[in-house]
Amino acid sequence: LSPTSRHQNTARTVFAVVPNHTEMSETREEIVFSAKLAEQAERYQELVDEIKKIAIQNIELTSEERNLLSLGYKNLAGSRRVSWRILSSIEARETAKQNTDHVTRVQDYRKKMEQELGKICNDLLSLLENNLIPNSSAAESKVFFYKMKADYHRYMAEVLADTEKKSHSDKAFEAYEAALQEATTNLRPTNPTRLGMALNFSVFYFEILNQPEKACQLARQAFDEAIVEIDSVDEDTYKDSTLIMQLLRDNLSLWTSDIMSSQNNGEDDDEDDEDDE
Repeated sequence: LSPTSRHQNTARTVFAVVPNHTEMSETREEIVFSAKLAEQAERYQELVDEIKKIAIQNIELTSEERNLLSLGYKNLAGSRRVSWRILSSIEARETAKQNTDHVTRVQDYRKKMEQELGKICNDLLSLLENNLIPNSSAAESKVFFYKMKADYHRYMAEVLADTEKKSHSDKAFEAYEAALQEATTNLRPTNPTRLGMALNFSVFYFEILNQPEKACQLARQAFDEAIVEIDSVDEDTYKDSTLIMQLLRDNLSLWTSDIMSSQNNGEDDDEDDEDDE
C-alpha cells in the first residue's frame, strides 16, 4: 500500500465494522524478530509495543510470544517496584528522624513511582481482560495469563492502601484461584507454568493476605506433588521445573522459620518471587 492509500483505508475503517483479525502491515515473524531485538537491546517498552501488535489481533499467542510479552512487562514493572521499596525504606528512616521536609519530598517521589507502576499494570490488565484471556484456548495459555493478571493486581496491592489495596487484592485472589483450578485440572504437577503459579500464589498469601500457614500449605503441596513426577519430566522442561521447585523449597524454609520465630524479629522482605517463565 502507498502512504496515500493506507491513510484512506484507515479513514474508511472509522465507519466500518472492525473485523476480529485486522490486517497487520508486518508479518507475525517480523514482529517477533523486532521484539527479540528490543529484548537484546533492553528496550522493554518497545518489546511490549511489538508483541501488543499481535495481541490486539485477538489471536492466541505462542509460547515464545507469551514469554516475550511477560519479560517486557516484568522489567517495566520491576524497576518501579524496586524504586518504590527503596523510597518506602527512606521514608520510614526520615520519618523516624522527624525530618518533615525530607519526608514530604520522599512521599511525592514515591507517589510518582506508584503512578508509573499503575500505568504499566493497568495497560497490561486491560490487554489481558480484553484480548489475551478471551482468546486463549490452551490450558497452559489460560494458566499463564490468569497468573499474570493476578501478579499485576498483586503489584498494585503492594503499593496501595485501604480500599484500593483491598480491591486489587480481591481481584488478584480471584485470578490466582482461576489459574489454580485450570492448572490442577489440565496441567501436570511438574509443568513450569503450574509451578510458577503455585509459587506466586503462595507469595500472595504470605505478603498480601498475611496468611503464612496457607502460604506454606500451598507451596508444600505444589512441591510434594511435583517431586513425585520429577524423574519423568522431559529434558526441555526439567531445568525450569527444578528451578521453581527450589524457589518453593527456599520460601518454605524462610516462612517456616518466620512462623516459628518471635513476631518481634520483624518482617523479612526478601522472599523469592518467580514471576514469569
